[in-house]
Amino acid sequence: MSDRKDRRRDYREEDAWVLGTGVIRRLPHDPSSPRRGRRPFIVENENERHLLFSHDSVQSSMWLDDPDALACEYTRRMMAFLLFVPDPREIVMIGLGGGSLAKFCYKHIPNARFTAVELDADVIALRDEFCIPLDDARFSVLHMDGARYLARRSEKIDVLLVDAFDEGGVAHSLATSAFYRDAAEHLSDTGVLVMNLSGEPSRYDTHLQRIHDSFGDRGFIAPVRSGENDILFAFKSDLSEGMACLRERAERLQAALGLDFPRYLRWLEYVDEAGLLSREAKAGAPS
Repeated sequence: MSDRKDRRRDYREEDAWVLGTGVIRRLPHDPSSPRRGRRPFIVENENERHLLFSHDSVQSSMWLDDPDALACEYTRRMMAFLLFVPDPREIVMIGLGGGSLAKFCYKHIPNARFTAVELDADVIALRDEFCIPLDDARFSVLHMDGARYLARRSEKIDVLLVDAFDEGGVAHSLATSAFYRDAAEHLSDTGVLVMNLSGEPSRYDTHLQRIHDSFGDRGFIAPVRSGENDILFAFKSDLSEGMACLRERAERLQAALGLDFPRYLRWLEYVDEAGLLSREAKAGAPS
């Protein structure tokens, strides 16, 4: 096996642009590979490395002294799926980004096979910069469209994570009725779809209607007040476990993984009481 450093791409260093303070690094231009839209780039300071497509928003962040940690609050909240699927065997993630969720799941859920599907070859080219594991028997990164992958997949999925964006927000290819029908069909009986709805809020309504068409009332949006994210959870089947069981599980998960699962459960309890939240209800949700 070759050393990871031997496979690093060369980058052009540019004058600092401040995200705090830092240096911008971009992939070298390849004239033989015409590209639509913006290319990803890195902003790095002495403590953090960030993945961006524009100077307006950060797509992913990594702490240099703890690359496998979940630096962004919304990624920690997405891990609340373990409250409902505590021992997943098949996890699929659409949208690799900086690989925060991929790395965390690979490290902490050793019994699960993790497949990340990423459309952008330039994002995949940055995987070493974000310490994303090499492909092996239980981890793989595929270069293809996530909706097409899901339509062609035959095996059931226990957890489907969706964190894929274009310049305006959640990718248009993931807002189709077919995508959500495929998601519902390919989830296992106890499976869950977890989706980051950060981006242009006007796109939410299309997603919500089509998710409801495929999942019925077995879903809700949980706003993350610390950022501009809303996390959607949709379930293949009605939840059967009582709150006492979930509280006990939250305590065990907190002890095992170091994330505040009891807090996440309180956050989800509020949403469950409030029903399927619209984006306007964000201010009322607990932190």
